[in-house]
Amino acid sequence: MASVRDLKKDINYVLGDIIEAVYIWELTNPEKDTKKSEKIIDEAIETFDELIEKVNAKDVEDPKSHFKAINNELEERGRKLIDKINALG
Repeated sequence: MASVRDLKKDINYVLGDIIEAVYIWELTNPEKDTKKSEKIIDEAIETFDELIEKVNAKDVEDPKSHFKAINNELEERGRKLIDKINALG
């Protein structure tokens, strides 16, 4: 685990890229309904808030494993969001 700052940047970049991908999908599919894509954006924002809150938690017993778990959760939830974007097709 590099640093807390890097973890926060990773969270921001990953979820930001996912939101950007949804916007690109919406722009390239103007005839499609955007209710599902808007839910994906909402879920990405909710994920961001939850993960940043976990990163900022002060009462952590084992910081190394705590941040590793957050990183793993980011990967897992990011993949699920990407799968949802791919299913919009």
